[in-house]
Amino acid sequence: MATVGETLISLLEAHGVDVVFGIPGVHTVELYRGLARSRIRHVTPRHEQGAGFMADGYARASGKPGVAFVITGPGLTNAITAMAQARADSVPMLVISGVNALPTLGKGLGFLHELPDQRGMMEKVALFSHRMEDPAELPEVLHRAFTIFAAERPGPIHIEIPLDMMGRHCPPLAARPVEEMPPSPDEAQLSEIAARAGEASRPLILAGGGARRAGAQLLRVTEKLDAPVVTTANARGLLHDHPLGVHASPSLFAVRELMAGSDFVLAAGTEFGPTDYDMYANGGFVLPANLARIDIDQAQLDRRPAALSIRADCAAALDLLAEKLPASNHRDGAARAAAARAAAFAEIGEEMRGQLAAVEMIRDTLPGALIVGDSTQPIYAANLYYDHDRPGGWFNAATGFGALGFGPPAAIGAAIAEPEATVVCLSGDGGFQFTLTELGAALDAGARVIFVVWNNHGYREIETSMREAGVEPVGVSPAPPDFIGIAAAYRMPAERLTRIDGLPAALRHAHSTGRAALIEILVS
Repeated sequence: MATVGETLISLLEAHGVDVVFGIPGVHTVELYRGLARSRIRHVTPRHEQGAGFMADGYARASGKPGVAFVITGPGLTNAITAMAQARADSVPMLVISGVNALPTLGKGLGFLHELPDQRGMMEKVALFSHRMEDPAELPEVLHRAFTIFAAERPGPIHIEIPLDMMGRHCPPLAARPVEEMPPSPDEAQLSEIAARAGEASRPLILAGGGARRAGAQLLRVTEKLDAPVVTTANARGLLHDHPLGVHASPSLFAVRELMAGSDFVLAAGTEFGPTDYDMYANGGFVLPANLARIDIDQAQLDRRPAALSIRADCAAALDLLAEKLPASNHRDGAARAAAARAAAFAEIGEEMRGQLAAVEMIRDTLPGALIVGDSTQPIYAANLYYDHDRPGGWFNAATGFGALGFGPPAAIGAAIAEPEATVVCLSGDGGFQFTLTELGAALDAGARVIFVVWNNHGYREIETSMREAGVEPVGVSPAPPDFIGIAAAYRMPAERLTRIDGLPAALRHAHSTGRAALIEILVS
């Protein structure tokens, strides 16, 4: 008979898992017994937070759950930040950890990696946390996890396996196939939305991350309504270079004016989170009264009620809605969208337009690239105003939970998910130092990531905020290392730029190496 650890691996294979990110330890040895003989690839980060961020990037690029193995205690607590980011951005992530032997739990006996209540801690972050107390539970708990990933609003899920169970032999266990589908849209409600939208003279669509895999369906609805489409940061890449696209943040006054002037607003897959809709915390965002919402999560619909709300997968709902809408009556959608784009571009100001130009250089030099960002000034600028050229190809941690250090490991995960894609990580010198050692993981994994470091010698955005608040800046100037020297230590091609106009040539050269490379941009 196989052990519990070996059985877990075979069940993960049955659920389509092909990559696991993790750092083995004495509390997960028995999981690796099955892993070594499986078809699942193992990728070793340099820190468990990196394992979580890699799983996140893998999931966003592939659409499949990212899986991480971590040890009891510190391994799991190191991964919490990544799990919280995944929770904020609805990213499917499965974290499997050890836990100390069942008879010892909660007794404070001082065992290695002991926590007072590990599962209780994880229940505050994960969609659910399950402790294995009987091997027979494995098929059911994995079925529950993969059902959520397939049919509900996804996020991080935690399973812990006690040390005294991992190596125990168990009878053969078969995976329970996932047959559940996302909730089907209500036809009557869709007919009502179609009727209201058809009567509107100034319709508007708001598209969030929940719609990023519904590009074709969104396009049909958009063109039938002749409605401008505002995309949040996690929806960028939809309607690229389309005359109805407004790829600007709803936190901008220009976009808010567009919303206020619309007589019907359809929101698809957006939670109306403040980091998208009120990032300056000025209270200027008002939920439209003439609002219809489509979202897979009933809890999200309940938090911000609309005149009409439909719980459904965005792609399915938009597909049916397109069938119900009459042919376009040629409203002035393109003119409204153009005016909003022009006003938003002017509003972000000269400095941010300069930072945006760097992001556009990356897009235009490497068409179709995945650009994975950290919290840094060019990412902030592009989240405010930027049109990416592929759906799902722009994501970062500067919205939602806002974790620094996300970019490098998430980019590695994305490169492993799409090995033929061009992947660029755009990070600041401060955030890059959070996960700098993952350069080694990129080399180990053969992940062809171009790491672009925006080096402005500290936390410039925070320094600016402190000055604007009348606070003398303190703690915002951590000394950056010699990034080129560090790349050399990892035997990685690297180049330092002092002028932004050298970026296209540097990107082309880095891409030509066919391996991980680093470009540092010194910002005065």
